[in-house]
Amino acid sequence: MPLTINGELVDEGLLDAEFSQIKSHFEQQANVSCCERDDEFMGYAKDNIIARVLLSQNAKQTIEVPAPESVDQHLEKMKEEYGGEESFYFKLGIAPGNEEQVRKDIIESMRVDSLIDQASGDCPEPSDADIEDYHKNEKDSFMTPEEVRSMHIFKSLQQAENKEILFIEMRKVRGFACAGDDFMELVRKHSDKPEEEADLGWYKRGELMDEFELITFSMVIGEISPVFSTQWGMHLAKLTDRRCPEPIPLDEVRDEISDLIKAEHRESKLKTYIEKLKESATITDEPESD
Repeated sequence: MPLTINGELVDEGLLDAEFSQIKSHFEQQANVSCCERDDEFMGYAKDNIIARVLLSQNAKQTIEVPAPESVDQHLEKMKEEYGGEESFYFKLGIAPGNEEQVRKDIIESMRVDSLIDQASGDCPEPSDADIEDYHKNEKDSFMTPEEVRSMHIFKSLQQAENKEILFIEMRKVRGFACAGDDFMELVRKHSDKPEEEADLGWYKRGELMDEFELITFSMVIGEISPVFSTQWGMHLAKLTDRRCPEPIPLDEVRDEISDLIKAEHRESKLKTYIEKLKESATITDEPESD
């Protein structure tokens, strides 16, 4: 299904890549399975591509080509971000001195960035009332993260001769822990990790293995987990403490909220600008004829 924008044909590979990126994002958020929302994601992909192409086309018409010195600075910055010249050329698959296409891409990007700056414009500083209202209305976004603290007994699968026997042994250890045996003593007797690594300290979601966090964040203080496994081995955890989310005081996030309000204002103006470009554009999205 070819997509054409003001006579410019969009490469299907570019559209497929955008679609795959969007779908992957939703899959990571556990908001999709298989192909149930593919049409929706393709719609998002087309909207994104159309916006980028229209901005690029308009930038070529209205924004001057940046000075060679500015392009050189961006190129050097790219090389730094890639870890140096050698890594830059290797990762892009080009030979030193053959970065002409990269320079063209940089020029296009700089012109689009300039157009976006013009379209989104300056945003006035939010008033104290605006910031207070934002903090009140978006209070769930300004909470301290939930944290837990746990201890665990670990048995390595690599050192086990039989996984089923190991599971049975860990269940026995769990029985001792549930019966009231000192958990640290059980660590000393049964864990494959040293005693000083038994206490995992405080951690937030996203800092440990997902399988481990799903268990421990579901527990209450003092609870002994079931025996569970990760790619590294089998675990038995005890939750020792929990810090529940608390509102972050306004003064601590005032600058952050101010930046968010200004960013939303710029985004809204840019969206309006893109919609105006669409109104005057010729966009065709027709199925290929047999």
